[in-house]
Amino acid sequence: MLSWLQQPVNFREAVSGETFEPAHAEYYSGPPGKPLKLLLQARADFLSIWRSTDYAEKVSQIRILGRQVVLVNSPELIRQVVVKRHENFERKSPQMRRALEYLLGDGLFISDGETWKQRRGLVADIVHMNRVPSFGPIMETTASELVERWSGIPEGQTINVLHEMAGLTAEIISRSVFGNQLGEDAANAVTDSFTSYQSLIDSINLGYFIGFDEGLPVLRTPSLRRSVKRLHGIIDKVVEDHLAGRGDHNSMVELLIRRQQRSPELKLDVVALRNEAATIFMAGHETTAATLTWAWYLLSRAPWVERAVHAELDRVCAGRVPTIDDVPQLEWCKAVIEEALRLYPPVPILARQNKQADTIGDVDVAPGSLILIVPWLLHRTPSLFEAPHEFRPERFMGGRRPTPYSYIPFASGPRVCPGLHFGLTEAVLCLAILAQRFRVRVAPDHKVEPMCRLTLRPRGGLPVTLERRAA
Repeated sequence: MLSWLQQPVNFREAVSGETFEPAHAEYYSGPPGKPLKLLLQARADFLSIWRSTDYAEKVSQIRILGRQVVLVNSPELIRQVVVKRHENFERKSPQMRRALEYLLGDGLFISDGETWKQRRGLVADIVHMNRVPSFGPIMETTASELVERWSGIPEGQTINVLHEMAGLTAEIISRSVFGNQLGEDAANAVTDSFTSYQSLIDSINLGYFIGFDEGLPVLRTPSLRRSVKRLHGIIDKVVEDHLAGRGDHNSMVELLIRRQQRSPELKLDVVALRNEAATIFMAGHETTAATLTWAWYLLSRAPWVERAVHAELDRVCAGRVPTIDDVPQLEWCKAVIEEALRLYPPVPILARQNKQADTIGDVDVAPGSLILIVPWLLHRTPSLFEAPHEFRPERFMGGRRPTPYSYIPFASGPRVCPGLHFGLTEAVLCLAILAQRFRVRVAPDHKVEPMCRLTLRPRGGLPVTLERRAA
């Protein structure tokens, strides 16, 4: 409906010598002064609505059907929103809350106020960076199991590496969170169900723009109900198995239970436990799976970087399987992951809804406005990153770091992703273990199209073939 108002999306990808500009939507060129047309375009593809002038350090605003929308693309002003004035801007947008409430309930990712304050420290402690080394053996074992399975796939056979990475990370997070194996069938069901869930969620909550400050509830169609039922069924089973004593006593869920026993005021009943477990599970597996998928695409199109990665693995590991202890020495592997996160942030839009009137830069912001911080834009702003559309992992090497608040793939401030260190370590280690044994090849004629729904994925997944490396 109204698709005739949408502008076709053109994607650009270019390789020349050892310069690679990976796939991204070309700049929007629709007529200015038509916010409704822009809204409809955003429903089709949120990453295709940005003009070349939007990729600049600034704050700007538009009105859509009377609703104020403020775009913040300056590191200094982002710090104001996410740190200095966090209390006023902590609330996720109605779009994100409505899109995920059916799946996650009042889980940490979309909660705010007292619920968020009570649970933030709890969840952050469970996935704290100091605990990450204890999960290393799980990551190593699970990735090595995938190496064995891939070794049985005939050369030339096409697989969907997004599906493969989602299954891998779902298994890792299940063993880490619940202390028991998910199994291939359940991992595939999680992957398929969340893919279906994302496809059924509208990119824009139109109710918010026509006057409903909380947006409108998502229509729970039979297809959406089936997806959620499958996901909840799997998560409920592993939680119940754990509560029945069939889980690992060092798992994250066990820590949640112990903390509730020590602090009854947390009111972490079975439903709240499921919601937090589901939040850790879904956020933990989906974002890392997307990051690894984009990393395989980038390496496939930039063989000079792939050769540097392989040389590093040969030098650091000398033929043995990489372990979590090797991660600090895997500078190229980490730089590839960080550059993948820059070019393709898993959550490319961080949207907030302010409680009270405020001012951002020279823009007066009315209560209940939509505040957009868009890592997709921020990470591709030329004044912050040289040749921002190009794949250059070297920008993260040799001690170089981006300007504070210019690189926020895991958000920033108090609402920074608590699983940042877990996810980053997992991505680097899984990349290393798999890249040591395989070259992952995207067909040269395959057209890669980034697609933003709840997370940023390649449209239709990423079909690849595998080439074995010498063990």
